[in-house]
Amino acid sequence: MLQPSDSQKSQFSNQPSQPRAVAIPVEQATIGRSLVVKGEISGSESLYIDGKVEGTVTLSDSRVTIGRNGSVAANITAREVVILGKVQGNIQCTDRLDIRSEGALTGDVVTQRISVEDGAILKGSVQVRAVEHKHDKSQSQAQAKPAQAEPAKPAATEQPKAAAAVAGA
Repeated sequence: MLQPSDSQKSQFSNQPSQPRAVAIPVEQATIGRSLVVKGEISGSESLYIDGKVEGTVTLSDSRVTIGRNGSVAANITAREVVILGKVQGNIQCTDRLDIRSEGALTGDVVTQRISVEDGAILKGSVQVRAVEHKHDKSQSQAQAKPAQAEPAKPAATEQPKAAAAVAGA
């Protein structure tokens, strides 16, 4: 049976028992600097692109990061997109788009939140959608009350007519 050497024993015995910070591995695929991918990419894990991609990228519930060396000629659909390299294509995000200072995007964007750092390039249209909220009973009742208050509006429109009549006299 193998026994630890004296130096190994002292190395472990001198260390106080402290909780160690454990890094939780994040599932992320990587397209390296020298790789070229042509076609459709889809899946359910995050993707880091440092190479060249042409086609479509669909990772609806994940993050897509285009690295500094990344060059993408594709439409991207993801929860979150971070651009450090170059992208030519339309982007649809359910959460946010972040274009860093080294990044460049040529294409149309549909997202809920967007961040463009100084020095970044953005050519195309941007559509920022409102965050969708689920309707509950209190919101439904609040929406019903303004509909009941509408009959009061004709009275409000009569007041300006009366004011106009007084002003004209």
